[in-house]
Amino acid sequence: MFSPRVLKSASSLMCRGFSTGQMCRQGKAPDMAEGNTFLLVSNVRNRLREIVGASTNWQDHQQVLVERASLSQYLAQSQDQLPAKRMKDSMIEAHLPLGSQPALREKYLNSHNSVRFGRILEDLDCLGVLICYSHTWNEELQRSPLSIVTALVDKIDMRQNIIYPDCDIKCTGHVTWVGKTSIEATMHMSQYQDGAYTDVLDATFVMVARDPENKRAAFVNPLKPEGLEEEAIFHQSEVNKTKRVELSTASLLKVAPTAEERTLIHNLFLNTLDTRLVSFRGRILPPNSVWMEDAKLKGLEICHPEERNIFNRIFGGFLMRKAYELGRANACAFAGCRPTVVAVDDILFRKPVEIGSLLLLSSQVCYTEGMYVQVRVHSEVLDPLTRQHNTTNVFHFTFHLEKDVPAVVPQSYGESMLYLDGKRHFDGTMRNHC
Repeated sequence: MFSPRVLKSASSLMCRGFSTGQMCRQGKAPDMAEGNTFLLVSNVRNRLREIVGASTNWQDHQQVLVERASLSQYLAQSQDQLPAKRMKDSMIEAHLPLGSQPALREKYLNSHNSVRFGRILEDLDCLGVLICYSHTWNEELQRSPLSIVTALVDKIDMRQNIIYPDCDIKCTGHVTWVGKTSIEATMHMSQYQDGAYTDVLDATFVMVARDPENKRAAFVNPLKPEGLEEEAIFHQSEVNKTKRVELSTASLLKVAPTAEERTLIHNLFLNTLDTRLVSFRGRILPPNSVWMEDAKLKGLEICHPEERNIFNRIFGGFLMRKAYELGRANACAFAGCRPTVVAVDDILFRKPVEIGSLLLLSSQVCYTEGMYVQVRVHSEVLDPLTRQHNTTNVFHFTFHLEKDVPAVVPQSYGESMLYLDGKRHFDGTMRNHC
């Protein structure tokens, strides 16, 4: 996966007057060249509120919706009406000064003296949206008429196992591909250690643009790559899009497993038969194995206004954090040791989560191999009045453990499909890390 180029200065639109000399000192990054500007991660959400005119007061949300509806007149009727933008137009550099601002660490610190990865997911989601707004920004307007929301987390690949809680973090990113109404933002995170920045992770998010009332799709500025490097980046993003379509087409919710996968499932089934009985009903658990039914963990969240995004729905980063924390807890309970996240992939935001919803989270260990665990977290909202359930997200996490873990064994056909889906995600992650 491409790591975004770091330009000499971050986007002046999004970065307002923070001198790099204000932060930084062992785990504290050195000052950059005088005159450069950057954005503090803690200010990203405030900048997003400014761009769309969102209020920090929940009681004002109805009035804000009325005001934003009037911005529809500024929407383009076709993409041809919008000027093409360059990759560097959306380039943003954001800093998380954990080394230079000790008071900030409490929010990010976990019980193992490392950084809470769920908090990083929240920050990446906000930054990805801000990158897309920088690409679509019209300097003639005070507020953007677009509602840009996360549609998909394509991939987050970890480059180191530990994120230190006392070293400064730098995130850089920019737009790498644009469709008519969708935008791909790629981000790279690094951390300052022993006098230099080291890679932490690469992330690719896909955002969609909608009208001010978030009811229909809206056109975005086309992207004009400059030079061979940017052409290669854009082409790779086109390839990624094609792969996503192919994977969706081959989903086990749509088509039958391959011949190889059917053989695998049948062999798993045969390994669980009781050889003392001439019956398909007698099932026994093989040694060093766990039934999938016994590898679950569930949670419930009440969605309060505190966790809302700038469009008064529940913040996607909050959903990712809660899903990750449940998935990690499930992996830890399953393996009996501390897991380390390796990758996050294919998080599709199917439906927005409204404030006041009951969010049901269900985590399932669906595949294991050696010292690795693949966890799937399914989230749905429950309307307590109608008792209707609606799926909002499915999350996929790959964890590495400190020892070999038991095999997870499906019993039903549905569990077998979860097993195969988990194996597909795991195999894809391992290919990316080879």
